[in-house]
Amino acid sequence: MGQGQAQENTEISFPYLIESLQNHELDQFRHEFMTLHSYDQAQFFLKVDKGLRTVIYQFLSPEEMADIFENIEIDEEDYQSILTEMDLEYASSMLANMYADDAVDVLNELEKEQVATYLTIMDEEAAEEIKELLHYEEYTAGSIMTTEFVAISANQTVRSAMFILKNEAPNAETIYYVYVVDEERRLAGVISLRDLIVSDDETMIHEIMYSKVVSVSVGEDQEAVAKKMKDYNFLAVPVVDFQNHLLGIITVDDIIDVLDEEASDDYSKLAGVTDMDTVDRNPFSAAKKRLPWLIVLLFLGMFTASLIGRFEDTLNKVAILAVFIPLIGGMSGNTGTQALAVVVRGIATGDLEKESKWKLVAREAGTGIITGTCCGLLVSVIVYVWQGSIYLGMLVGFSIVASLFVATLAGALVPLLMHKLKIDPAVASGPFITTINDIISVLIYFGMATIFMDYLI
Repeated sequence: MGQGQAQENTEISFPYLIESLQNHELDQFRHEFMTLHSYDQAQFFLKVDKGLRTVIYQFLSPEEMADIFENIEIDEEDYQSILTEMDLEYASSMLANMYADDAVDVLNELEKEQVATYLTIMDEEAAEEIKELLHYEEYTAGSIMTTEFVAISANQTVRSAMFILKNEAPNAETIYYVYVVDEERRLAGVISLRDLIVSDDETMIHEIMYSKVVSVSVGEDQEAVAKKMKDYNFLAVPVVDFQNHLLGIITVDDIIDVLDEEASDDYSKLAGVTDMDTVDRNPFSAAKKRLPWLIVLLFLGMFTASLIGRFEDTLNKVAILAVFIPLIGGMSGNTGTQALAVVVRGIATGDLEKESKWKLVAREAGTGIITGTCCGLLVSVIVYVWQGSIYLGMLVGFSIVASLFVATLAGALVPLLMHKLKIDPAVASGPFITTINDIISVLIYFGMATIFMDYLI
């Protein structure tokens, strides 16, 4: 069945499911609902209103609801709202049946008092497992790992390893990698499911395991973990402590969420906005996120205006100069943002580590000179034809050459400096770098005009 047909069938199912809920038809609802993919179940759950969701809680067990909740991505307020719709015992049991890392993601969105309540009611074993993960600092490997994995010993046969795998597979998040540990739970190797299947039953695990295991530290930043998994094309990566004890694993589905989160975060900062992962339904909430940067840019803009005011005499003598201020400022701002985007992306993907930073700066500076020269020559000709002044054309053209060169250089150097100082380079946002380049271009333009005033009058 093609994806388009599957989507069409899902859309057809939704009205039928809603009708079944409204009529309290348990068997019809479960028969249709349980044939859907867990993602489609989650989308249906989010589509219906509170009244129908209450009926769903009656029709589905906490274990079945756990599968749905693992596929839900909503705002912090919505998590709290939906959980309060459920009976306390039901919600607690649902969280206990989720994979530990997914349950932690949900609990991190709640108030501490709510978390404590759910953990108190929850099954003791599940509660302990979740508590362990809650202790790790957010955005680290420990905060996104799961403890539901299969581990075996090096001194056992493939037959006994397969027996363990069959018993533990239903509760494991992934079985494609089986990790080998010693008597003290230190990571000793890894073996793929394929190798287990094709090996002879009496073969010893230490004979076929891969001992040079790539792992991550429990305190390692989640972005670094994502890069490592991308570089090695892993489906999962083991998480160890400083003594190499195996604590958990991070699976590729969690890494996809990390990449999405990091990309959204970087884009937010480049746009000069905080927290763009969610769409604000409240205009006051949206304004609150945007105002800090806008106020900073407002003061920088006022500084630019005061700079122009200092060249009032120059403007009074040659008023036509004012016409080209937006042109030069806009060109330098756009060029700086382009260089900024190239460098920030290089830092984010790790490509920058593969080449010299000074080489990159030199390349961007060369790009600035070439683009500036081309644009400068073009605008010089246009200004000369339009205004009939070769000196005005040369002034505007040379100002564009200098402004584009400096703007490109600034766009490359600012994020590199921030990266060196351990500050997120995405903070050097597009609006910020544009405003800085406006100031620089104004100084270059009016400085040149003041120096060569005699040729312009």
